[in-house]
Amino acid sequence: MSVQIAVIDDWQNVASGVVDWSVLESVGQVHFLHDYPADTATMIERLKGFEVICVMRERSPFDKALLQGLPKLKLLVTGGMRNAAIDIAAAKALGIQVCGTDSYKHAAPELTWALIMASTRNLVAEANSLRAGNWQVGLGGDLYGKTLGILGLGSIGQKVAQFAQAFGMRVIAWSENLTPERAAQSGVTWVSKQALFEQADILTVHLVLSDRSRGLVDAQALGWMKPGARLVNTARGPIVDEQALVQALQSGRLAGAALDVYSEEPLPADHPFRHLPNVLATPHVGYVSEQNYRQFYAQMIEDIQAWANGASIRALG
Repeated sequence: MSVQIAVIDDWQNVASGVVDWSVLESVGQVHFLHDYPADTATMIERLKGFEVICVMRERSPFDKALLQGLPKLKLLVTGGMRNAAIDIAAAKALGIQVCGTDSYKHAAPELTWALIMASTRNLVAEANSLRAGNWQVGLGGDLYGKTLGILGLGSIGQKVAQFAQAFGMRVIAWSENLTPERAAQSGVTWVSKQALFEQADILTVHLVLSDRSRGLVDAQALGWMKPGARLVNTARGPIVDEQALVQALQSGRLAGAALDVYSEEPLPADHPFRHLPNVLATPHVGYVSEQNYRQFYAQMIEDIQAWANGASIRALG
């Protein structure tokens, strides 16, 4: 009997067309599932027939309870080489192999910069006004000569810094592990955490979610920001205290926020971020680019082929 392979989290119904899945016909049957994550019982019912499951990043949590409910599951493949939504230790204990893929490194920085520019120039309101038959409605902000604060100067933060430098911005950065020397290598000025929030006209978050970074952008940090400053988050939702951010935006203390990530995804229908006029919100599309998907899915296929041949590539944990 052929192996049953599920490609889940295909919310836009694009997975089947991005790469050629027919190369897996010798291994088994590929099924594309377009549902959103659900409770454990529903997920078990949905996935119990599959030996191989391909997941898109951290959309669906695979905790111990779900993994235990899928006795047929032998291989779990994720986009990216890091997935905090998978209990890798539990998978290992159950004999389930977990593999990842490389990522296209430009998708998230490009989306970050698009959000910075669109938020600063009030593009959504202007475009909506024109579409409604009207004309100009506001005054756009400027980037040249302003200060971009980067929270986390890793590979994404460094690329965002390069964009900022091309726009003539002053760039400052802080994270717990960042040194002045490493910042200087990217042409960036290291500052303290408080100075980062105080000096930034735009503050953009590029940290990995961890116990250390969870809730790092809290009410105190937001209170340090200039009136009229903007917060951009394309990293992970829980790094920012959402309630504190909502209050800062509702009170007009901050000029705006541009957000691609949230504590709960998909974002609840009644969440203030869907309605606040000074929020530009996108549905976690930072990594959702053609090139990135092509790389994810092509390497998922390679992982499955290797597994079918008794080998293991790009294993996690």
